[in-house]
Amino acid sequence: MRNARISRKTKETTIEVTVEVDGEGVSDSKTGVGFLDHMLDSFATHSLTDIRVRAKGDLQHHIVEDVALALGAALSSALGDRAGIVRFGSAVIPMDDSLALVAVDLVKRPYASVQLGLERVVVEDAPREDLEHFFVSLITSLGSTVHVKVLDGKNDHHRYEAAVKGLAVAFRNAAAYDSRRPRKTPSSKGKM
Repeated sequence: MRNARISRKTKETTIEVTVEVDGEGVSDSKTGVGFLDHMLDSFATHSLTDIRVRAKGDLQHHIVEDVALALGAALSSALGDRAGIVRFGSAVIPMDDSLALVAVDLVKRPYASVQLGLERVVVEDAPREDLEHFFVSLITSLGSTVHVKVLDGKNDHHRYEAAVKGLAVAFRNAAAYDSRRPRKTPSSKGKM
């Protein structure tokens, strides 16, 4: 079972995240930020990762950032040494008018290239800068190389949701077990 529980407590936030990578896509997220909860539900559904999040904090920005850091840390912990996984995953995801391209390498070297093309200052109840920062914080904490490019779309809600769904599917593909390489490190270096 690839699961983990991360608690993150600072002067600004208290975050509890539990993940089961080999789950059924069940989400139980209560962050106080409606759009963030919606996106966590979407990530769980399409990655087939069970996710439970509880978050409280002083400011919405701190909650969004610390949820991303805790979620990334939980996913990384659940993957362990990452031996026996496919390692690479990608997805091209349409969401109504939007189209997102996401590529993931679970290599343990954090790098985030995120181009969402959001135009509105606020999407639903979340500032654009917080939403953009969510991706970078999650990717960095996950310790992976991820490229997210939203290629088309006029509706910012759809653009962001396509990106989240793309990340979910690409993560699911990359984290899958590789039957041809069980328990072996998927790297020519011999180490992730």
